Amino acid sequence: MRLHRSAPRILAGFFLLLMAALPGCKRASIGSQSSSVQNSSSAQTYIVRGVIDSVDTTHGSVELTNENIPGVMEPMTMLYSLANPADAGALHVGDTIRAQLVLGNAGATLDEIVILRQSQLNRKPTVQYHTPQPGDVVPDFALVNQSGRRIYLHEYRGKVLLLTFIYTRCPLSNYCPLMSRNFAEIDKSLATEPKLYAKTHLLSISFDPQYDTPTVLRSYGEAYTGRYTQEKFKHWEFAAPEATDLASLLQWFGVGITPGPDKTLQHSLSTAVIGQDGKVLAWYPTNEWTPQQAMQVVRGALQAEK
Repeated sequence: MRLHRSAPRILAGFFLLLMAALPGCKRASIGSQSSSVQNSSSAQTYIVRGVIDSVDTTHGSVELTNENIPGVMEPMTMLYSLANPADAGALHVGDTIRAQLVLGNAGATLDEIVILRQSQLNRKPTVQYHTPQPGDVVPDFALVNQSGRRIYLHEYRGKVLLLTFIYTRCPLSNYCPLMSRNFAEIDKSLATEPKLYAKTHLLSISFDPQYDTPTVLRSYGEAYTGRYTQEKFKHWEFAAPEATDLASLLQWFGVGITPGPDKTLQHSLSTAVIGQDGKVLAWYPTNEWTPQQAMQVVRGALQAEK
């Protein structure tokens, strides 16, 4: 799992919420040798210290509330990949750790982890983020699309829905613009197969509803589909939730948002393939998935229907 911040003060990982970090004292090592991320000539390393809010042993990641890293990162909670995914089995919610934070082109990784203090078992994170799993029924969230029409996710039942989160002002090419380029590729691929095209739908959801109005989303969408003013948005829509519904939508799909400099938003990524029955088929929490992988899930779901 990854996040970003624009140069020169690069931040990587997932910024989920601002919290104060806890100090520690007890020392116990579990860390691993660095992964290929560290060996990259473009990688930067820092020492980070903080408290674990959640552990994902399936994906080999942890949510960490870090202490201040001067000149790099203020105290906040983020989701990080582990250089050695097996380390997740030795970590627990509430553990205070010190680790090597490796920032590379692909994002952020924690390595050389040292447990400074064992967990307080009754400690719980302030905000609970849902991790979408295959088979989860997606709630019927309401959105407003690029035409100003209110839409609901239940409207896409009977089709395979590919859904991703973006905001139109995202400055980093390997985050929101990459998600939109991936969707553009998928949209073009599906258009060459009328049967698949008729049974699928694409939906890009902005988490910046104040700025990303229907007019802004329409212009953004027209550019990415490549049809500009000729675009009818019949197969790929762009939408945003009402401000009052934003938090619940983001929490369910595991999208963390933190205000950044110059009105930017530091955020995690979330892309899902949702089946015809409204249940999650696949969830991609990073920028490492490919259109080909998503298309494979789509084909598998529609073939199983036969």
